[in-house]
Amino acid sequence: MKRHLKKIVLGIAALLVLVIAGSWFYTKVLNDPQDAKTAQDAVDIVQGTTSDTTGDTTADTAGETTSTAVATTVALEGPVDGDWAPTSESELCYRVKETINGFATEGVGCTNVVSGAMTIEGTTLTSADFTVDMTTFTSDKTKRDESFNGKVMEVATYPTGTFVLTSPVDFGAVPADGETITVTATGDLTLHGVTKSVTFDLSAAYGNDKIGVFGKIPVLFADYGIDNPSFAVVSTEDNGLLEFVLAFERA
Repeated sequence: MKRHLKKIVLGIAALLVLVIAGSWFYTKVLNDPQDAKTAQDAVDIVQGTTSDTTGDTTADTAGETTSTAVATTVALEGPVDGDWAPTSESELCYRVKETINGFATEGVGCTNVVSGAMTIEGTTLTSADFTVDMTTFTSDKTKRDESFNGKVMEVATYPTGTFVLTSPVDFGAVPADGETITVTATGDLTLHGVTKSVTFDLSAAYGNDKIGVFGKIPVLFADYGIDNPSFAVVSTEDNGLLEFVLAFERA
C-alpha cells in the first residue's frame, strides 16, 4: 500500500513538474508577442520603410550576414488639408499582460480592418470617426481568440468598436521629414456596447502624400463591462492597452 501511495505521489509530482516546465517553455520560448508599437512605426508608414530579409545581404567580418533595410525618399507634398481615409496598412492591437502558472507574458491580438475618415483644415484635425471590425482580431493562439470572441468581447452581439473625436486637435505644424508631432486627443471610445470619453497622446508623421498616426489608449475592462479574460491556468490583469498605427491616404 505504501509503495502504491509513493508511486501516486511521485506521479503527481512529475506531472506538476511537466506542467510548470511547459508553462515556462511557452511563456519564455514559444510565445513571442508582437513588439509594442511606437511613434517610429508612424514614420515608417510614410517613408515606405521595409525590411528586406530575403533580398541583398552584406557579410560582416565574422562571416555572418545581416539584412538591409530599404526606404523611399519622403516628399512633403504641399498642405494636408482635406479628407483622409485609413488604408489596409493600418493596424490596431490589444495588449494584455498575462501570467501562466506564475510565468509572465503578454497576449496580443491585432486587426487591420479599420474604416472611417478624418478631416484636416490647415494643421488642425477637425473631425475623426473610425470603426473597427471586432470579429477580425487574431492572435497567435486559437484559444485566446475563442475567448476574445466569446465571453470577453461577445463579438456576435457587439461586432464593432468605434472612436469619434470630440474636440479639434491642432498639431501646430506639418511634421518634418522623419519626425513626428505629438499632441493630446480626446474622443468617445465605444467597446462592448459601452461609450467612454478618453484622452491620450497622438503622434503623427507626414510624407509621400500619406499620414501615419500612432497612439495607445489604456482600457480598464470594468469600465466597458468586459469580463476579465482570465481562464484556466491563464491569469490576466484587469486592464489592457489598445495600440494603433493608422495609415491614411486622401479620401
